Amino acid sequence: MTQYLIAHDLGTSGNKASLFTTDGKLVKSYTAGYDVHFFHGNYAEQNPTDWLEAVYESTAKITEGIDPTAILAMSFSAQMQCCLIVDENGQALRPAIIWADQRAIKEQKLLEEKIGFDRMYDITGHRVSASYSIEKLMWIKENEPELYAKTKYMLQAKDYVIYHLTGTFATDFSDGSGTNAMDLKGLCWNDEIITAAGIDKEKLPPLHPSTYVAGNLTEEAASKLGLTTATKVVLGGGDGPCSAVGAGCIHNDELFLTFGTSSWIGGTTEEVFTDSDKVLFCFAHVIPGKYMPCGTMQAAGSSYSYIKNALCKEETEDAKASGQDPYSIMNRYVESSPAGAKNLIFLPYLLGERSPRWNPNTSGSFFNIKPCHEKGDYVRAVVEGIAMNLELILKAYRKQLSIFDLIFTGGGAKGNVVAQILANVLNCKLTRPDHVEEATSIAAAVIAGVGIGIYEDFQAVDQFLTVQDQLQPEADKIAVYEPLKQVFDKAYSSLVDLYEDFAALQE
Repeated sequence: MTQYLIAHDLGTSGNKASLFTTDGKLVKSYTAGYDVHFFHGNYAEQNPTDWLEAVYESTAKITEGIDPTAILAMSFSAQMQCCLIVDENGQALRPAIIWADQRAIKEQKLLEEKIGFDRMYDITGHRVSASYSIEKLMWIKENEPELYAKTKYMLQAKDYVIYHLTGTFATDFSDGSGTNAMDLKGLCWNDEIITAAGIDKEKLPPLHPSTYVAGNLTEEAASKLGLTTATKVVLGGGDGPCSAVGAGCIHNDELFLTFGTSSWIGGTTEEVFTDSDKVLFCFAHVIPGKYMPCGTMQAAGSSYSYIKNALCKEETEDAKASGQDPYSIMNRYVESSPAGAKNLIFLPYLLGERSPRWNPNTSGSFFNIKPCHEKGDYVRAVVEGIAMNLELILKAYRKQLSIFDLIFTGGGAKGNVVAQILANVLNCKLTRPDHVEEATSIAAAVIAGVGIGIYEDFQAVDQFLTVQDQLQPEADKIAVYEPLKQVFDKAYSSLVDLYEDFAALQE
């Protein structure tokens, strides 16, 4: 009898449930959506019951016609850096403050003053930031003390769902390392940070490996899911570390590039991997005993989308009318322009920037505009600007590792035009697996299988992925980009003071 694993990709806009056979075949996927509530400029919250209902709905959809006794386990890849406070019965005391929320600026500054910027990075592998969970919990204690007093645990998104499926309170090391409160080397909650934050340590849930079996489905949960209580629930992990496994990046000192709305270069290492310039940050991996360094830029695919909407509205409408992908037309514009876009430079900082700049006040810019520049040059310059920014992230890795081969995933990995520019600017061979948009779902399925013992280790991901093709960097194009990279970096430096001036205008 065929047996199955369920993977839940619990994201910001919805939960994607995927049904896999235990030999790695994707049978069916279904996404149940939900809303994010943005308000007060930098607040972002979600109703956690929406997550749970989406898991119920999507599970029922993908298991229609499947013998429920054949479904062995489920696990999760989920959004990180959440702060959801619950009572002893696992009931949410308020909406979840999600990763995109930036309200805890005061708390960020307080932690930095008490612990120190460098010390926080050394302990956690991350810069101190309002985007992390512990700062948000500090905000709740300061502004909603009556709710803080009732709090049993602060949970991540997947942890809340798992409690309601199994009755177990827990989180995994990867999500713990996204809170700004976990000792990355010791894999435990850090007393120094917790004391400085003024938080009660007992409000942080027990930490476990991602492969920890939280329990079997309760009768109530099994009934709502259309499954049986024999199905086991495995913790899973944060979507960032999961993306490494789903890319097939499971070996030491192996890196991958994901190109989506945002883009990141991450990897798998045996030791905590950080850099002196703090361009990179580091998570505990979902692979027990490993770490996942990462450098994430904010506006990769969203920069390409921006130029599509700004300059190519007519082409986009024509493409939709004829049933074409609008980006296929965009790619033809890119191909109409030579490498280097006639020395037109684009800084892809439309949404502020994390790696490599760590500057929330940046904005996008074109440099060196000349009468010779046409639409194709602008579109190509955007792609090249994204690539040059990613190359600065890669440089941080290359200070310690010799990296000239990246696994390439994400929606932007589907075509050859953008991929070849990335290969040339990064001077890297790009290896594409066949499922470039299923990375986190594949990871959750593998975690489930390892957790219940049907897979010996994470090498099982090989059953889910095969190499589709490889793109080699082109020597003549590499030579074109080298001097432009230097100009790109100088262009940013020349604008740093102006970014502050423009930010002041917004106040």
